[in-house]
Amino acid sequence: MRSNIFNKLSFATLFLVVMLLPVFFLPFTNFPVEISKGFLLVVGLTLCVIFWAIARFFDGEIILPKSLSLLAGLGIVVVFFLSATFSDSPAVSFFGTMFDVGTFWFMFAGFLLMIMCSIIFRDARDAKIVLLGAVLSSALVLIFQTLRLFAPGALSFGVLGDATSNLIGSWNAFGIFAGLSALMSLLVVEFFPTTRIEKWLLQGLTVLSLFLIAAVNFSFVWSLLGVFAFIIFIYKLSLTSNDADSEGKHHFPTFSFVVILVALLFFVSGQFVGSMLPNRLGLANAEVSPSLSATLEVARLALKTDPLLGIGPNRFGIAWSMYKPIEINSTAFWDVSFGSGSGLLPTFMATLGYLGVLVWLVFFMTLIWSGVKSIFASIRNGANWETMAFFVLSFYLFVSAFFYSTGAVLFLLALACAGVFIGLSSSSDPKGRINVAFLNDHRKSFFSILTLVLVIIISAGIAFKYTERLVSVSYFRQALTVADVQTAETSIGKALSLYVNDLYLRTYSQVYLLKLNSIIVKESLSDEDKALLQINLDQAVNGAQLASTFDSKNYINFQSLGAVYQNLGSIGIKDTYPKAIEAYKMASTLNPKNPGLKLSMASVAFADGKNKEAKDYANEALTLKPDYVDVLLLLSQIAIKEGDKAKALSYAEAALSVLPANKELVNYVGSLKSSSANVPAPNIKEEAPKDTSKESPGN
Repeated sequence: MRSNIFNKLSFATLFLVVMLLPVFFLPFTNFPVEISKGFLLVVGLTLCVIFWAIARFFDGEIILPKSLSLLAGLGIVVVFFLSATFSDSPAVSFFGTMFDVGTFWFMFAGFLLMIMCSIIFRDARDAKIVLLGAVLSSALVLIFQTLRLFAPGALSFGVLGDATSNLIGSWNAFGIFAGLSALMSLLVVEFFPTTRIEKWLLQGLTVLSLFLIAAVNFSFVWSLLGVFAFIIFIYKLSLTSNDADSEGKHHFPTFSFVVILVALLFFVSGQFVGSMLPNRLGLANAEVSPSLSATLEVARLALKTDPLLGIGPNRFGIAWSMYKPIEINSTAFWDVSFGSGSGLLPTFMATLGYLGVLVWLVFFMTLIWSGVKSIFASIRNGANWETMAFFVLSFYLFVSAFFYSTGAVLFLLALACAGVFIGLSSSSDPKGRINVAFLNDHRKSFFSILTLVLVIIISAGIAFKYTERLVSVSYFRQALTVADVQTAETSIGKALSLYVNDLYLRTYSQVYLLKLNSIIVKESLSDEDKALLQINLDQAVNGAQLASTFDSKNYINFQSLGAVYQNLGSIGIKDTYPKAIEAYKMASTLNPKNPGLKLSMASVAFADGKNKEAKDYANEALTLKPDYVDVLLLLSQIAIKEGDKAKALSYAEAALSVLPANKELVNYVGSLKSSSANVPAPNIKEEAPKDTSKESPGN
């Protein structure tokens, strides 16, 4: 009796996790949407595992699915653990800034979600409840987002921004989710018994999904949905051909066929039709990511350096900085540090080594093999639709994750669907379960109860630790948004007391740099001001140094340290310019193809009066990016200081040839032509392309 109660509680908490993942967020807080999803996942999984473990105490039996896919999933978690352990920065690989996608703890939670789904949702009735819950959840998300297209401000809830901000992740990720919703509706309409009203509602949800896919205008979603709708169409035809009604009539899957035609129209017509709805709604999709070819090239070079276990989970940004193609410098994204590649799974290839590639291949091969068997079994038996449906949904999401960085929600849903599929396919096999009864054997009883107790304690401990780090996010975001420096200092201090990472440390350094600058501007300094000046100086440097120690392979930490020393040098602090050069050199070693770091070194050398070194660094930057306007202007200023007006003018004209419509550059060139005095260089801001929805650096 008591075991049934805790089994129901375990089912309810896991069901709510899966159902609420797309919907859940914390309104009017400082928590971003994806961090809110992580909170739901951790708390929900913790409660689910605790209830499940307590239920095992009472019934004295543990039932686990016997599945090669689960075993391969366990292998993936082990490889993530080993790779994170031997990473240059284990803290970044294990947890990241805040439960980052691709860290060990995120993957551990994801595969734990898959395992618990396979254990708890192992019969057709439970799986059908989960499927209908997912359909309802997706309907809520799609309706909410449709309303936001027309009233984004009223429905922001203090968390969401413009009309394309959503509960799933990026705008393209939302398009993939809309495709998932259409696919779920198609599966239910075509294979599950429904009333006429239910069928109309599901068809209406499919139409709404297609409308939102068109609003996103991501051609990959149309191609993916079209292929899967075609598979459903053929599969349904093969079933009806073997199961005609009493009059010999076949039921043609009209709705699936219509979805195929719509997907084909948008895919073939390209931007001619695809851009109509986004333009009418005023939607801009400014998302950019590395191309698949660039990602694979970075992965290839990273695997050469760390072949077995890779550079560590959550370290793609490090590999990108070191191995990115030089062609990136000719685009507007030359200074972007991409944290993931073209897709989640290619990103894992770059960070986990050949062993990681192997375990992922084994996982997908076993999952696909089991799925194909279940599909053909459904054709023979005319049943088992839940098993087939969850395999199709998981396969759709995993394919999406290969070609696109889907984010946390879609990847977790892929693992959850795979878990339900594994549970259903194992329960249909008489030999598909592992039963461990431990109450009748005192040796089994001791070790089993000990294991269950440890599971409860560890789960609760992890949840408490995660909650502590979650609270730090609120203080960190407060430090970024408050106008009062004193409040920012207090907030970042509280954030660091709860969780130390390089992002918080860099922010800590910037806060004290602001305090330092607020003291410097005073006309006269008292003894107290001088003491505060020294304290703030030390704290600014200390924060940046600690960040570079926390992750010694992240060039941004050394770039931040160099900027601190450069700032100190500009206000007259002695011996800081050479330290700034050394920090920038270290950053350039970690990101050798970044011309901006060479420019920073040139600027520091020029400010320190070392013109020859400044010119050398500037020329190195031009070698990497010949059209770098800021470098050309710096060289022009160096030439002015050296009295070479002709060379100064030639550099200025070269800059003007890159940005011929820039009024400040036109005035600067005109001033050089008409004056022999020192002419200050204009502050040029190069604008990124306004529409980067189809940009893919590294092609």
